Amino acid sequence: MTDTLSPELLARYADARLPRYTSYPTAPHFSPDVGEAQYRFWLASLPATDASLYLHIPFCRAMCWYCGCHTTVAAREAPVLRYLECLRQEIDLVARYAGSLLSVRHVHFGGGTPTLMPPEQMQLTMDRLKTHFRIADQAEIAIEIDPRTFTPEMATTLGRSGFNRASIGVQTFDLGVQQAINRVQSFEATEASVRLLRSNGVRAINFDLIYGLPGQTVQSCLQTVEQALVPRPDRLAVFGYAHVPSFKPHQRKIDGAALPDSEMRFAQSRAIAEALVGAGYVEIGLDHFALPDDPLAKASANGRLHRNFQGYTTDEAEVLIGLGASSIGRMPQGFVQNEVRLPEYERLVRQCRLPVARGYRFAGEDQLRAAIIERLMCDQHVDLGAVCQGFGADPAKLLAATPLESMIADGLVEREGARLSVTRHARPLVRSIAAAFDAHLSENDRHSRAI
Repeated sequence: MTDTLSPELLARYADARLPRYTSYPTAPHFSPDVGEAQYRFWLASLPATDASLYLHIPFCRAMCWYCGCHTTVAAREAPVLRYLECLRQEIDLVARYAGSLLSVRHVHFGGGTPTLMPPEQMQLTMDRLKTHFRIADQAEIAIEIDPRTFTPEMATTLGRSGFNRASIGVQTFDLGVQQAINRVQSFEATEASVRLLRSNGVRAINFDLIYGLPGQTVQSCLQTVEQALVPRPDRLAVFGYAHVPSFKPHQRKIDGAALPDSEMRFAQSRAIAEALVGAGYVEIGLDHFALPDDPLAKASANGRLHRNFQGYTTDEAEVLIGLGASSIGRMPQGFVQNEVRLPEYERLVRQCRLPVARGYRFAGEDQLRAAIIERLMCDQHVDLGAVCQGFGADPAKLLAATPLESMIADGLVEREGARLSVTRHARPLVRSIAAAFDAHLSENDRHSRAI
């Protein structure tokens, strides 16, 4: 591959704090102006349609210091059981308005550590979903796994409940780096989890890797990739560590002086990409890799790739129902996010209220810009004329209001009429290019660096 960026371009673009564009507008722009009443109305007005479900389980046995998720440490089982009871009650509440209308083709359990719950609780939760929603026979039912707490009993339950994809958090196999981020996880434990999953019918396996961690080097990244390829996962997501200690106080335990600089982060990300492509994986979008016969690779090749809060996906549904504390849903009219604080989330649900804390109602050019950003993030190119035609917009006027001319001059973007293409060497900076169409963009230290 020829993904080389000059030191000058790295210095100009790499340190900018930008959204990952798993939504547009992004979550910092949500407000309490959208609440329970609005969400209830949006649910009730849904037609019979395809939908996806996301369930957030905000518990772990220990805190990984790099973590940017909404989660908490649960040393006892009681708070987990109390939360799961409320989660199932929220499923009942949502289904009261829209359940029978929705045909579900994607279900995702995230966290936290969803497999921390007792196996019988997982079965109860899946049974509740199947009672209220029409889950398609070929639906993708996925879950995030921490090998350090994964058990044979849970693997059996997942297979029996219809799960067919699992995402395993690896991050790194370098022991020194693991100790620096408070997540010591052996290759043997990870490989054992893969075997357990596959032997119980959960055949599709994803690995999550991270670069830019304290003490990480190009060599340690490549050693991690070499080990990760032994079980031959179907997909790998490779994320740059987002150091935002002002937003996630536990990240203050990470020595900021030990973090790689932008040039080293870029070198790590490209070394990992080259190794995975060399091993037969297809590079997808900004940070995903998949085997050629994986549905994600096929969707990318056919121009049908999408992006949502789980990253790159084959999910084409316009409706995403978020369930659980902090979860975000998407409706045709806008976004809704549940209460983040566990006591408040549980209090609202027990009062038979939808626990929405904030959201965003689409207005103006939001959906037009969202479509452009998604295509850039997914395809590395976009036909502004075709997209604008669908919204009755003028591509020339839209282009005139962007800072793209400087990016074209810098060799990041090529323009032919209203068609924009990200140059091959600028692919790692696609978030910077997408940000040119972000009308809400503001400096926000919650965002990660562009590289």
